Amino acid sequence: MLKLGIDDAGRGPVIGPMVLAGCLIDEETQKEFKRLGVKDSKQLTPKRREFLADVIREKAETFEVIVVYPDEIENHNKNGVKLNEVEAFACARIINKINKGYKEMSIVLDCPSTSLVKWKEFLVSNITNLKGLEISCEHKADRNHICVSAASILAKSVREKEMLKLKEKYGSEIGSGYSSDPVTSRFVAKNVRKLNNHGIFRKTWSTWKNAMAVQEQKKIGDF
Repeated sequence: MLKLGIDDAGRGPVIGPMVLAGCLIDEETQKEFKRLGVKDSKQLTPKRREFLADVIREKAETFEVIVVYPDEIENHNKNGVKLNEVEAFACARIINKINKGYKEMSIVLDCPSTSLVKWKEFLVSNITNLKGLEISCEHKADRNHICVSAASILAKSVREKEMLKLKEKYGSEIGSGYSSDPVTSRFVAKNVRKLNNHGIFRKTWSTWKNAMAVQEQKKIGDF
């Protein structure tokens, strides 16, 4: 049976997009990927990850990547849609795009929610055709399923390319995009107002809110 793995990259950063990828492979390709060392992208060096990403794109039955930019995340948040639901929407879009012409398919997703059952129910409610689909939502699926590992590599590869575009535009001091990165934190603090409308920040994140609050206080102090 064909297996579709789905995983994300960039859920938590204050800068840049969240990327979701789906990778559909057959049993023989799973074995080949395992021999090549396909595993969770976080366990790979950038060079090895990019090599494997090229192999995956070439060998997979098909794959799909969706990039969710900060503005889209913010618009959802303003309407009361949480990040887990945004991710479920994107996963459903991947399934709906790939699920065409296949009689049956096993789907494994790396679940972002602590509630596997509720998140799966929300996901399933957004899938247009459930016939022939066997759906499993798991924690740490990227470590336990080759198809999900392959998806994690594709997602991370695209996320890094998106960050490279931002670095080319705004400079390397943008860092990794994660709040835990001191380089990124300094960039946010310095540019929170200047780049406010450039669509690169996730404005509901505490890092951005705190940086903006500091700038507002400085503005008040200038009067």
